[in-house]
Amino acid sequence: MTTSKPEKRMSIFEPAPALWTSRMLSIFRIVAGLVFVTAGTTILFGFPPSPVPMPPIPTMSQLWIGGVLEMVGGLFIAVGFLTRPVAFLLAGEMAVAYFQFHVPQSFFPTTSMGVPAVLYCFFYLYLVFAGGGVWSVDSVIARKRQTVDGRR
Repeated sequence: MTTSKPEKRMSIFEPAPALWTSRMLSIFRIVAGLVFVTAGTTILFGFPPSPVPMPPIPTMSQLWIGGVLEMVGGLFIAVGFLTRPVAFLLAGEMAVAYFQFHVPQSFFPTTSMGVPAVLYCFFYLYLVFAGGGVWSVDSVIARKRQTVDGRR
């Protein structure tokens, strides 16, 4: 008779196992990064179309630079490459966006349409500390470096 170790059930009162939290972090990072890419492509290419008509954005303007950061940074976040430094840069971009464009209308994000900027800012700030999770290019690089360092 074989006895197997019973699986531990997740409790609503205890943290989930580390493997699952890292996987969910990766999924959240991928989805948020891809959605952020579309914010950049809307600014740069008009796709998907903005619900508010936008005039052409002059190259090298502040809005154009923000679109480039959102598109390229969003791709880096989605694949989990250089997650921490890119997330730091994007958290700063979102803080600037909130204080420059939303606060003049109202300090309250729900009134000034600044909820996405605030949430992205704090999500990216979280990624600065949490990293990209188990399903990221950063994780692959770290595992390879560990293997190489372990052989020495």
